[in-house]
Amino acid sequence: MLYMKKITCFIAVLLTACFSVSASAPKKVLDTATFATGCFWCTEAKFQQLKGVEKVISGFSGGHVANPSYELVCTGTTGHAEACNIIYDPAKITYDELLAAFFVAHDPTQLNRQGNDVGTQYRSAIFYHNARQKQKAQYYITKLNAEKAYKDPIVTQVVPYKAFYKAEDYHQNYFNQNGSQPYCKYVIQPELEKFKKVFKDKLKQ
Repeated sequence: MLYMKKITCFIAVLLTACFSVSASAPKKVLDTATFATGCFWCTEAKFQQLKGVEKVISGFSGGHVANPSYELVCTGTTGHAEACNIIYDPAKITYDELLAAFFVAHDPTQLNRQGNDVGTQYRSAIFYHNARQKQKAQYYITKLNAEKAYKDPIVTQVVPYKAFYKAEDYHQNYFNQNGSQPYCKYVIQPELEKFKKVFKDKLKQ
């Protein structure tokens, strides 16, 4: 818990420092961030909570097979990571804030796993859409490592976005539709509550 408090405080400082840069950047009507933080059910449930996030789509990115199925990705042979396309309004939430949420939403020091989910499909990754997203992602990782915000070095991949394949329909909005299932109740729900406490001022009403 101590290192989580340290991470939260440090991210708050980083956000304050970056806001002036973000505010002066050109804004689109909607933009996209693509993150992998392990199980996409968990990722989706967390980012859906944030004001300015219009839609979260669960799927796969970073692999070498076109239109893979969930079952195929689970074999670990396609090179894909479970990822989410986060469609957001830059006028309401910045990419800096989304990156802050990314580093709180999972443990970026775990290589090819998150908790009991093990395999390259559960790796930590930021798929950047442009040079600005790449620069900001690398900036955060450098600063967090320099400040030793985590007890171990960050292993998050920062790689170019090439393709994103939407997962099957039953994976979309999964937590909201399956909240009573054991995985949702005992794995996602506790993680979601911790996430909401950190971002209590950024949550949708």
